[in-house]
Amino acid sequence: MLPSDAYLARFLALHPKLIDLSLDRIARLLARLGHPERRLPPVIHVAGTNGKGSTLAFLRAILEASGARVHAYTSPHLVRFHERIRLGGRLVDDNTLVAALDRAETANAGDPITFFEITTAAAFELFAADPADFLLLEVGLGGRFDTTNVVAHPLATIITPVSMDHREFLGDDVATIAGEKAGILKRGAPAILAEMDPAALEVCRRQAARLGIRPLVAGEDFHVHEEGGRLLFQSERVMLDLPLPRLLGRHQFGNAALAIAALLAVAPERATQAAIERGMQTVEWPARFQRLTGRLAARAPAGAELWLDGGHNADGARVLAETVAALEERAPKPLVLIAATMARKDAEAMLRPFLGLAQEMLAVPVEQEAARPPGELAALARRLGLPAVEAGSVEAALHYLAARAWPAPPRILIMGSLYLAGEVLTADGWVPS
Repeated sequence: MLPSDAYLARFLALHPKLIDLSLDRIARLLARLGHPERRLPPVIHVAGTNGKGSTLAFLRAILEASGARVHAYTSPHLVRFHERIRLGGRLVDDNTLVAALDRAETANAGDPITFFEITTAAAFELFAADPADFLLLEVGLGGRFDTTNVVAHPLATIITPVSMDHREFLGDDVATIAGEKAGILKRGAPAILAEMDPAALEVCRRQAARLGIRPLVAGEDFHVHEEGGRLLFQSERVMLDLPLPRLLGRHQFGNAALAIAALLAVAPERATQAAIERGMQTVEWPARFQRLTGRLAARAPAGAELWLDGGHNADGARVLAETVAALEERAPKPLVLIAATMARKDAEAMLRPFLGLAQEMLAVPVEQEAARPPGELAALARRLGLPAVEAGSVEAALHYLAARAWPAPPRILIMGSLYLAGEVLTADGWVPS
């Protein structure tokens, strides 16, 4: 066990709820720490339902290709907490993290505070103490009352597509949820908005107007599309002919465009053709339609493809199904799902896009109290018309599939939960770097 693990375990006991959206507790702790949130490098703040992490990954890849020193804060992590904090492009080391966690724990003095709040305060201390050209800051949940929304003067804000998710915290309709996400917009900071549900986009526009901002909107102020195996980005001022992103799926074109538009608006000297091209080719973001080639892949049927995606809501499942369907058009293979979901997620909406695309599903457990029982998920799939059985683990599911005769090697997609994705990456031998 790493020394930081003891601190992280103690932090879970400081508040009865894992999520309690408020800025009061984080403001109190940051004041005790000397307000590190006021001494951060220039911040690009990213909110939205899907695509936050991928957009941030594009930003980081382009900026680092330009020679910039970049900090990044993302959540959740997949294998180790350290994935959440990057200092100058490197994951925080355990000694540095322990020192920051200790300072935060001492300053908090046992007062009620959530895990995300106290660890964010520790991260802000590290970012403030280590000079960098940019800090890429991903919202944890929502925006208006998210812990990261203590940054008063970001360099820019980005809102990725808004859709239904976390209804128990953010609201029962997409417009209400968009209002929460739009809470990160700040007067004087350029706002870059993705293409999204019209009701959500209108809410974001209204909030921008109240702050005196004319937002840059995808599909209006800038455009992106594939042509001849290249990615073409166009705005009023520039046209870029780029390689296709390393991250697979047409939805990643939109995430790349958000990053490019933001950098052209606030750091054009960094958004050169060469840096953007290099960023498209080097960008990495695990568990986003990621091909697995490690230990688990060796247990799959001979010749099978093994893919992993951490999408965990209906819109994420929709774009994932579109990505798989496009792959199926180019290289047809029998599709098998290995899936798990959390109990609070709309599993039916997540499975529907795969009807007629997948030939069967194996439901597996995930080590979380809030997980949906595999038997319940399998029964739901069968009611929808998707043949499904339970398996005791991902490894057991692969063993079951490997023991069968296949007319052609299958394409196996592990999906439905970031918690499952973390367990799979660990089993596959993936090491965060």
